Amino acid sequence: MNSRRTTLKALAAGITLGFALGSPVANAQDKGLVGVSMPTKTSTRWVSDGNSMVSSLAALGYKADLQYADDDIPNQLAQIENMITKGVKVLVIAAIDGSTLSNALQKAADKGIKVVAYDRLIVGSKNVDYYATFDNFQVGVLQAQSLEKALGLKEGKGPFNIELFGGSADDNNAFFFYDGAMSVLQPYIDKGKLVVMSKQIGMNKVSTLRWDGAVAQARMDNLLSAFYGKAKVNAVLSPYDGLSIGILSSLKGVGYGSAGQPYPYVSGQDAEVPSVKSIIRKEQYSTIFKDTRELAKVTAKMVDSMMAGKTVEINDTKTYNNKVKVVPSYLLKPVSVDLSNYKAVLVGSGYIKEEQLK
Repeated sequence: MNSRRTTLKALAAGITLGFALGSPVANAQDKGLVGVSMPTKTSTRWVSDGNSMVSSLAALGYKADLQYADDDIPNQLAQIENMITKGVKVLVIAAIDGSTLSNALQKAADKGIKVVAYDRLIVGSKNVDYYATFDNFQVGVLQAQSLEKALGLKEGKGPFNIELFGGSADDNNAFFFYDGAMSVLQPYIDKGKLVVMSKQIGMNKVSTLRWDGAVAQARMDNLLSAFYGKAKVNAVLSPYDGLSIGILSSLKGVGYGSAGQPYPYVSGQDAEVPSVKSIIRKEQYSTIFKDTRELAKVTAKMVDSMMAGKTVEINDTKTYNNKVKVVPSYLLKPVSVDLSNYKAVLVGSGYIKEEQLK
């Protein structure tokens, strides 16, 4: 009996420790601690990523030290350095600014800690072992193709007025999204079938710092005031749902969304619940679904393969040059979602529950 009591006490202590770390306790096969650094909790997408990483790592026998940096670069640096001090085996990092981590990653390398860049590429460092993400250029292509389809551009319709929004210029992915979208849209702009009334083209003019919806809303306010006194906006390229919500709020503020003045077609990304609801209400036109549950599983497998000394599965060795080296990567496929397929893709896959959309 005494030995059973001791075992139960030890188990209880282990559970307490596990939740103190902010993570579920790994199964009996404890392979070590993995540091998971996420940028912010303000996006439901990143909360989902964090939870998926913890559960995917636990399923393979790892504990996770999950930290959110509140979109504060010094905070993320401090959290990563703290993880290094704790003795994590691997760092999984979704960087706020992918160019600010070189010194911290050198400290990690000096201690033999491996690094996986998660969804956002870490640039300027030789100490990035692998990169797990989606095909980010294709994300932009799909966003633009949804607008192309909605406007009937392939059928020769036009001209239409469009405004362009980009993501945060400190996020390498933002340039892939924009370039992918412009590979579809630029030919129509060149032919005059799409007209950017503001003439604001290029990431140096259209980027949105920290992917902030309020910043996007303020810029849309300015565009509408300066360039759309009589003209109407027919489409808006938005690279992320959080920006789309801000853009739509701006449009609603000047009368769009009424019977006589429908919303322009607005794209998005991440299939966040508020935006899917907006699509159902026929406000936002489309979003891009990136199944972050699968991304977490791929990343956890990378961690496990590295720790076991096995070959890490990758499918891209050319695309992602971080200015020091080409980082071996695994790219997952994004899926375009609109009113016609959201139930099959999002609800059908279990990513979003039907009751969340009511």
